[in-house]
Amino acid sequence: MQDLKKKERELMAKEAELNRREQEIKRREEALAKAGVLIEPKNWPPFFPVIHVDISNDIPVHLQRVQYVSFASLLGLVICLFWNILCVTAAWITGNDPRIWFLAVIYFITGCPGAYFLWYRPLYRAMRFTSGTIYDAFTRKDSAFSYGWFFLFYFFHIAFCIYAAVSPPFFYVGRSLAGIFQSIDEIGRHAGVGIMYFMGFALFVLESLLSIWVFQIVYRFFRGKGSEAQMRPDAASRAPPF
Repeated sequence: MQDLKKKERELMAKEAELNRREQEIKRREEALAKAGVLIEPKNWPPFFPVIHVDISNDIPVHLQRVQYVSFASLLGLVICLFWNILCVTAAWITGNDPRIWFLAVIYFITGCPGAYFLWYRPLYRAMRFTSGTIYDAFTRKDSAFSYGWFFLFYFFHIAFCIYAAVSPPFFYVGRSLAGIFQSIDEIGRHAGVGIMYFMGFALFVLESLLSIWVFQIVYRFFRGKGSEAQMRPDAASRAPPF
């Protein structure tokens, strides 16, 4: 009987300790939120988390569609630059300057993380600011700064995608990017490589069009022309497209 009472007291003590720790963690999270520090655990990709992506919980419902498409734009850039490496590798193997391969690799290893930190994260934070307690923790000036940072670097992102889709014969005859000019040139030299370059051209065109759409929608919302009613047609009844 005494053993049971002793175990019961131990369990109650452990429960009280757990409750105390939970309250302490909650208090620290609230303090960090008030200080402008967001806790963002890495959760994507699921098999090897390196970034934080939780659009369904972090972003207001009426903005989730735009955020999902901007995330698709980020993934699209990764696909474009990776396919570009494959194209340039094939061109190198068939006799082109090996330096074009190093340029393609540089585009990939700088472009992918650069896109995430320079324009995707600022947009994610700006969209997140508009939701509940997060918005209370930051000023409108901070939100405007995030939008401004996004617009600046997303403009350069769009310019790069258009440049890559064209790939004018300037830098190493433009062969480090799979664009239309190089596709036409390569198809005459080696049909297989030319087809790969044309596929790269198509990817860069799609990425450019998608990015321009995202830029327009976000700018419309930022300028106030896209009210919540305009930004969320049937938002309550429509699930995000991804």
